[in-house]
Amino acid sequence: MTQYVFFFGGGKADGNKDMKDTLGGKGAGLAEMTNAGLPVPPGFTISTDACNLYYEQRGKLTPAIEAEITTQLKKLEKAAGATLVAPSTGASSCTAAAASTLPIAVVALTRSV
Repeated sequence: MTQYVFFFGGGKADGNKDMKDTLGGKGAGLAEMTNAGLPVPPGFTISTDACNLYYEQRGKLTPAIEAEITTQLKKLEKAAGATLVAPSTGASSCTAAAASTLPIAVVALTRSV
């Protein structure tokens, strides 16, 4: 099974510096810094393969990619010790940021996630 979403945090990363074509420069750099033990907040990178499928599917993520993102969001919440919820619920919440890590900007994919 192809992996589309790569987690990093807690001193371990699914990717590494040699995966720039898959993770983009920022994603590969974050993975490498995490693997080196530098203090990197947990997160995940959506691969270039996922981006290509997104365009092939005319702006829709495949169910497999959506499932991976959901799994990684839960992993992120656990690593951060907080949930991604609206502050009005009174629950402890964390903030997530999205940035394109691909050699080209992928604004549409970032918006859909």
